[in-house]
Amino acid sequence: MQGTVEGFSYGAVTPVVAYLMACIGSALGLRCTSRSLLATHPRRPVWLALGAAAIGSGIWTMHFVAMMGFTIEETSIHYDQPITYASLALAIVMVGVGIFIVGYRGATGTALFTGGTITGLGVASMHYLGMAGMRFHGRFTYNTLTVAASVVIAVVAATAALWAAGRVRGFLWSVGASLVMALAVTGMHYTGMVALSVQLDGTSHAAGSGPEASVLVPMLIGPLAFLLLAGAVVVFDPLMVTGRPDRAPVERKPGVPAAAVASHPGRRPGRDQGHGPVRQAAPHRYRTPQNR
Repeated sequence: MQGTVEGFSYGAVTPVVAYLMACIGSALGLRCTSRSLLATHPRRPVWLALGAAAIGSGIWTMHFVAMMGFTIEETSIHYDQPITYASLALAIVMVGVGIFIVGYRGATGTALFTGGTITGLGVASMHYLGMAGMRFHGRFTYNTLTVAASVVIAVVAATAALWAAGRVRGFLWSVGASLVMALAVTGMHYTGMVALSVQLDGTSHAAGSGPEASVLVPMLIGPLAFLLLAGAVVVFDPLMVTGRPDRAPVERKPGVPAAAVASHPGRRPGRDQGHGPVRQAAPHRYRTPQNR
C-alpha cells in the first residue's frame, strides 16, 4: 500500500528554522576552520575539531528540525535512538576528516577535492542514516537518480564552503559562504525527501502523525547546547575579529633585543648562523685635549 506523505505539516516554519540551524552550524564551523589557519601548530587541531563538531551538529539539528514537519497520514512515526545518534557521530567524523585535510594541506587542488568530497558524503550519509532510524509500519523506497542528485549537491556545497574557509579572510565573506553552504545543505535534505516514497505493510487504520516532539526535543538539546558553547568560544576569541595569526612566545634574554628574537625565531641569540659568537664592535672613543 502506498503511503501519503506530507513534508510541510507546519508550513514554512520548519524549513526556515531548519535553514537557520544549518546557517549557525556552518558559520561556526567555517569560522573555526579559518581560525585554525591563523593558529600555531599545537592549537590547530583543537580549532579544526571544534569546526567539525559545529558543522556536524548544525546539519544534524537542521535535519531533525525539518523532520518535525514530516508526516505519514496512515501511520505514526518513531525513532530508533541508537541509529539516530550514530548519524550524528558519522556526520562529525566524516566532516572532521574533510576539514582536517583542508586545514593541513590547504584549500587547493587534490586536498580541496578530497576534503570536499568526504565532507559532502558525510552530510549525505547523515541524512540517509537518520532516515534509516525512522520506525513505522512500512518502509522507504528511493528514486536512485534523485538520491544521486542530492549527494552531488552536498559534495559541491561542501567543496565550495571549504574553499571559502581556506581562502576568504573577511568576516562578511565567511558569513556569505556559510549562508550558501546552509542553503545547499537544506536543499540537499529536501531533494533527498523528494526521492522517497512510502510503502506501508498492509492496510493501516491508525491515525497518522509526525515524529513525537517529546522524543525529538531531548535529542536536540545536546547539539543545540554545543552550538551555543561553540558560538561563545568564537565570539570571545579576539583573533576571530582581528584576523591576525597567533604570535609565538618571545624568549627574552639579557642583552638581546626582543625584536631581533621575534624576527628570527630559529636563530640563537649571540650566534651568526653558526659562524661563532658575534663580537660587538667596541665603542669609538673620541679623543679630546683632556684625555690625550
